[in-house]
Amino acid sequence: MTAVDERSSVETGATSSTGLYTYDLAPTKKEGRRWGAYNVFTLWANDVHSLGNYAFAIGLFALGLNIWGIMAAFALASVLLFLLLTLSGFMGHKTGVPFPVMSRIAFGIKGAKIPAGIRGAVAIAWFGIQTYLASSVLSTLLVAMFPGLSRLESNSVLGQSTLGWITFLALWAVQVLIVSYGMQMIRRYMAFAAPTTLITMCALAGWMFLRADGSISLSIDEPLIGGEMWLQILQGAALWVVIYGTFVLNFCDFTRSARSRGSIVRGNVVGIPVNMLFFAVIVAVLSGAQFKLDGHVITSPADIVRTVPNMFLLATASLALIVLTVAVNLLANFVAPIYALVNLFPRRLNFRRAGLVSAVLGLVILPWNLYDSPIVVNYFLGGLGALLGPLFGVIMADYWLLRRSRVNVPDLYTEDAQGEYHYRGGYNPRAVAAFAPSAAVAVVLALVPAFHAVAGFSWFIGAALAAVLYAVIADRSAAIRDVDGEAIAVAAE
Repeated sequence: MTAVDERSSVETGATSSTGLYTYDLAPTKKEGRRWGAYNVFTLWANDVHSLGNYAFAIGLFALGLNIWGIMAAFALASVLLFLLLTLSGFMGHKTGVPFPVMSRIAFGIKGAKIPAGIRGAVAIAWFGIQTYLASSVLSTLLVAMFPGLSRLESNSVLGQSTLGWITFLALWAVQVLIVSYGMQMIRRYMAFAAPTTLITMCALAGWMFLRADGSISLSIDEPLIGGEMWLQILQGAALWVVIYGTFVLNFCDFTRSARSRGSIVRGNVVGIPVNMLFFAVIVAVLSGAQFKLDGHVITSPADIVRTVPNMFLLATASLALIVLTVAVNLLANFVAPIYALVNLFPRRLNFRRAGLVSAVLGLVILPWNLYDSPIVVNYFLGGLGALLGPLFGVIMADYWLLRRSRVNVPDLYTEDAQGEYHYRGGYNPRAVAAFAPSAAVAVVLALVPAFHAVAGFSWFIGAALAAVLYAVIADRSAAIRDVDGEAIAVAAE
């Protein structure tokens, strides 16, 4: 099937604007929708098992949660994520449009650049950081295989060694090449990476279980109990949802290619609750076995991989982690900024060019320096991440509560002042009025130390506050319009 066959033209009463409508932003036609339940599952099979997620989950063990507490946190989080992601996914399936276009429904044809820009900025930064983490694993593997390469790690150029630059640029180029072939190539890569990831992590957990003589520690020496334990379970579940706050927003970038709602539901059921509990079991085995062996808590599976005594197994495990990290990067941190950039510069950029621009930006920010700076990671990226909840609240309230999923897709692509999503100069003031204060509250709760106890719930608080504010403002505006309409009718009589 050619590229032309996979997008539909938009016929509108008004003329579609070349600043709003391009091939990459156009709705996906039914005959171009190739994503089945397995493809949706592979998305989660790759992303759930990322190195960053393992570090987070193992961190719960280090904080004092026992194995059953970790399982409870992930069970609760998986139910919440299944509901949120299914609602978000249905939006993409019905309209067939990517996230920047979906945002036009609530924020307006120009206001949509706000949520798309925030989502894209977060993704570009994490694209660079994840590529750096994968390159570190590759550097470690190369030095283990060829000890002479260690001399390339003794210098520093812009904060990175020569070997670090070589491995980073190599993985950077591989990702750019994959993305240059479009979403279908990403789908094929996921289908390959998912079973590779699952088999490798199962093998690694099995190996650790045998090393620990077939048993594991269920907790650290002084585990949390009572109220503290339950609070940590709730915070752990909330933070796990926050990690997926990016995906919750732009899941439509993928489900716009889903064959049916059933494909989304089936893929999400296996990929989220089932796969996440499977992930929790692997975390329990890895962390519990290592703690039993030496009384230390690992920080990520990469720590265990480095202890594998067999070079062949070491190479296999390391390459699997690299394949996994690339898959996560493509899904979570490459697609979103591509569509955001195409939306910003539709006359100059297409999917391939926007991918290259995103990759270049992820390189020039020197991500290893960002990752090594707690201030940047916690305040800049943490602050941007806190904005995602309020964006989600506004978009969901507008689509599901107010519009009841009724969307005029052609009007998403017209600058005509009579268009449904033109609002006021292309911006919906009600969406901005609901988002701004909710975002301020979410950022304060996430970053100000005085609110540390509720920081983990900032995404939910921001999302709920934005949804309520938007619904109230919209109802008030509707009531004012009704009164004005009656007054005009009376005057006409």
